[in-house]
Amino acid sequence: MKRRFFCLSLLLCAVLFLHAQSPRTITAVSIAMRGNPQYPEGFTRFNYVNPDAPKGGTITRYAIGTYDNFHRYALRGSCAAGWEYFYDTLMTGSDDEDDALYPLIAEKIEYAEDYSFIIFTINPNAKDQEGQPITAEDAAFSFNTFYEKGVPQFRTYFNGVTARVLPGNRIRFDIPGPGNKELMLSLGGTTVFPKRFWEGRDFSEPLTVPPLGTGAYRVKDYRMGQYVILERVKNYWARDLPVNKGQYNFDIIRYDYYRDDTIALEAFKSGEYDIRSEVDIEKWTVQYTGPAFNSGRIVKEAIPHEIPQPMSAYVFNTERPLFSDLRVRRALNYFLDFEWMNKNLFYGAYARTRSYFQNTVYAAEGLPSAEELAILEPIRDRIPPEIFTGTYNPPVSDGSGFIRPQLRAALKLFNEAGWDLRRGKMVKTSTGEQMRFELLIYAAASEKIAIPLQRNLARFGIDMRIRMVDTSQFVNRLRSRDFDMLDRGYSANYYPGANLLFYWHSDYIDSTYNTAGVQDPAINYLVEGIVANQENAAALLAWGRALDRVLTWNHYVIPQWHNSEFWVAYNSRLEKPRQRPRYALGLDTWWFRE
Repeated sequence: MKRRFFCLSLLLCAVLFLHAQSPRTITAVSIAMRGNPQYPEGFTRFNYVNPDAPKGGTITRYAIGTYDNFHRYALRGSCAAGWEYFYDTLMTGSDDEDDALYPLIAEKIEYAEDYSFIIFTINPNAKDQEGQPITAEDAAFSFNTFYEKGVPQFRTYFNGVTARVLPGNRIRFDIPGPGNKELMLSLGGTTVFPKRFWEGRDFSEPLTVPPLGTGAYRVKDYRMGQYVILERVKNYWARDLPVNKGQYNFDIIRYDYYRDDTIALEAFKSGEYDIRSEVDIEKWTVQYTGPAFNSGRIVKEAIPHEIPQPMSAYVFNTERPLFSDLRVRRALNYFLDFEWMNKNLFYGAYARTRSYFQNTVYAAEGLPSAEELAILEPIRDRIPPEIFTGTYNPPVSDGSGFIRPQLRAALKLFNEAGWDLRRGKMVKTSTGEQMRFELLIYAAASEKIAIPLQRNLARFGIDMRIRMVDTSQFVNRLRSRDFDMLDRGYSANYYPGANLLFYWHSDYIDSTYNTAGVQDPAINYLVEGIVANQENAAALLAWGRALDRVLTWNHYVIPQWHNSEFWVAYNSRLEKPRQRPRYALGLDTWWFRE
């Protein structure tokens, strides 16, 4: 008896010890990266929707270029517009926040306090577009398919994460190395495909037939490369969920394709489609006129916003020998005369972009703070020294079109890099070879604004050729890194997050997001620090600003410009809620007036 009691006591102690070591499990219906979600449990709709918006009507939109398949996640080809409507995710966010998740296919979550696992319980009412139940098996299949056959950066980012189905129609993700809340939350964005449709298909290849989806719209009709028509799923199971209330109001969404944006604008003014967002200030100022505007059939509206702005830019491929030299990249920045362009081409409507976190608190200002210096000191010998002595700003001219001071600064840098101006040509000192490279673009509007840069370079004996290709060729050349420079840039970031791994970390060099082809241990260190400090607001601010300084002073791009307005023209029968979402135009909340 004593021996049995002793053994039971040991077993009880072991159980208690293991329980004490296990992380606490938290159950919730929503979650935010920092603090609490804006919308409390039991909310009925987002603030920026009209819950009584009428359903119905056909909205016609436009796209430039062409398409050849219906699979956004294929490793080649161009997907049809509207693909984002095909599928739902386990959870979804609001356009009022940048870091919160609310129930969609999953009705609740359970997660470890140390973020080492998360469990999603599938809503028992969830159905695919044929009315069949969406299951945890579908979710696990989707994640594993992305992991095994999707883009390489997905596999790298989720390295070591495993998915398994649990009883009660639940899916559990186990995450190696506890503590990464952002990685855990990103699993809520898992796109869910019906397993029975994709099983047996090659996920990496383009899909030339419309897919079976899980989202609000499906393909009704199409002519490959010319148009695609989506219809709202009448029995869409999630239409009245709080995250969808007042949204997806059009019965039909049609996308018509145009090869050229100039032709597309004329088609819009003739009433061929219903809404257009403009980015070309000259077109917005000069060409949005005519009978349709005078009669009120088309409404022209500039809508102010405070949304973080992307780093629109001419991006150097640093894997090219010419652009591997920081001095050359910095010198070429002097040839973009933004002040002259803004006055003569842009009607003074733009501001120069100077940060990868433009319009956020993470944009670096002034000299590095003490907190930033503590981060930067370990890599001082591997980053530009200017980081410690000044604030980055792109070169500034007087707007007259004469940039002689800028050219003198550029020539000094070229000379240091082994280039010299001889007989009106910029040549390599050692070989006499002229400096020449190609700018890759896919839109006529891009060519027009690149010509002043080309002209300034030509004055200095630098041959920049502008090559315009269609969107398919542009994407293929981007993926294969077959370019010298391209007109692309980097998307906006509301805060420095783990997505920066795709853009800047060496482990993700195969990512199409790492446009500049950066492989730099110093930048790896900074991005890793950002990932490790996601829940520490003060530390994240310092790490984010430190990264911004290092990126800008490395001159991976020639920054372009931004504005803080939506330029939108639309059919006067379209109506929208009084309140716009903080971080979007919110077109999915619009409707046709009855």
